[in-house]
Amino acid sequence: MEQVLNIIKNETLTYNQQILQLAGQAESTLNVLNIDEETQSLLDKEIICTMFEGNAPYRPRYIIPNYEVLMEKGCKFLDLEPPTDIWEATNSLLILYKHVPSITSYPVYLGNIDTLLEPFVKDEEEAYKAIKLYLKHIDRALTDSFVHANIGPIDTKAGRLILKAMKDLQCAVPNLTVKYDKDLTSKEFAKLCAQTALVTAKPSFANHKMDVIDFGTENYALASCYNGFIIGGGGYTLVRLVLSRLAQNSESVEDFLENKLPFAAKKMLTYIDERIKFLVEEAAFFKSNFLVKEGFIKQELFTGMFGIVGLAEAVNHLLNATNKEDRFGHSKEANDLGIKIIETLNNIVTSYKSKYVDCFNKSHVLHAQVGIDTDTQISPGCRIPVGEEPELFEHILQSAPYHKYFFNGIGDIFVFEETYKNNLEAIINVIDGAFDSGIRYTSVYSDSCDVVRVTGYLVKKSEVAQLESGNAVKNNATIFGMNAKNGAKAFDRRLRK
Repeated sequence: MEQVLNIIKNETLTYNQQILQLAGQAESTLNVLNIDEETQSLLDKEIICTMFEGNAPYRPRYIIPNYEVLMEKGCKFLDLEPPTDIWEATNSLLILYKHVPSITSYPVYLGNIDTLLEPFVKDEEEAYKAIKLYLKHIDRALTDSFVHANIGPIDTKAGRLILKAMKDLQCAVPNLTVKYDKDLTSKEFAKLCAQTALVTAKPSFANHKMDVIDFGTENYALASCYNGFIIGGGGYTLVRLVLSRLAQNSESVEDFLENKLPFAAKKMLTYIDERIKFLVEEAAFFKSNFLVKEGFIKQELFTGMFGIVGLAEAVNHLLNATNKEDRFGHSKEANDLGIKIIETLNNIVTSYKSKYVDCFNKSHVLHAQVGIDTDTQISPGCRIPVGEEPELFEHILQSAPYHKYFFNGIGDIFVFEETYKNNLEAIINVIDGAFDSGIRYTSVYSDSCDVVRVTGYLVKKSEVAQLESGNAVKNNATIFGMNAKNGAKAFDRRLRK
């Protein structure tokens, strides 16, 4: 009762934000999952973290519709015919987005929007007006920067207009990724992407060549923060293992690797399946939702997500590493232990087969989770802690070996000084070198940006200041960004000069 009243009285929340939080309170009154005592103990110690998904899963966490279905067939449920021009195309997409749920209640994937809109770009001036209004509508109506669109890898007129509009609007929503392959993406288009990123912290760059190999198809998507899925599928649920807390409950490196880690991982995999069981067998979504019935999504393309955070802190604790030269990101011993931990986890997760997963060899997938706003002294995924970053080339080479294990999502963020805006070739060279080294996903922005990347999502520094002064802001993610700024030093990354 007190929590409900606090939400109702909170002047920093918009009406829609209050509705979402009140809905979460209602769901938390249910207990429908069968959880054994050992798993419950891990949950109580916050070694296993539920990511605030609630006690009764009634929709998948992440849904990745195939929007080509809308372009080719329209939507019977929404009474939409296939679009014939740029205005109908953008309007139909905006209508459909309102009916695509997720853990945030907003769509986490908007489509490969350049290829969706390219057939309708006839007059570029008219198309730019339509695309700019489309993106402005998304920012004002889908007020959550986990809303995510893709462009690339091919240079298109629509892609260029999207980048121009993103640069002009400088909005935190939607998030944006370019699928980049130096052998497919024109150098000019890559530079436009880098130019836009240095102004508005997007697009991020995804290693298209690597992703095509790992997904086994070009028909993949990057959603939410940087979550990779096959288009038409998605993620049932995301549960995360907080490695730093597990390490604190371990007596030694051997105890951690041989006992504590396998035990906690197997309990978490069983818990993931328990959540999926209720969603698939009891909840109505996959039985009745029009997205399933009309072929926008297929259950057989969904998987569970095994998230991890705090690798750096786990390694440092297990090695009792206090001096910088001995710590994760700097010491060969520490980096080797980090790889051994991830290899051990990868073997456990890929060996576990779920009756609810038909893709990815029937396995749940590893995900380097970006953190939550209440994390303190817990670094996202496999990242080096903020404030301890080495030189740029050392940072890239240290991070790259981890990326091959996380096709469902892993990324690094680099902040460049203002002068790089006059040397876009240097940014592309860094990205090419990173991708050649095995980096899967990277984000860049400049120190002068108002829009900044917190961990995997975007906020505006000006809106964080507004929220800190006690005023409501439209982007739901801003509250997470404010807490991450203060608790995880997310605005204090090393500046690359």
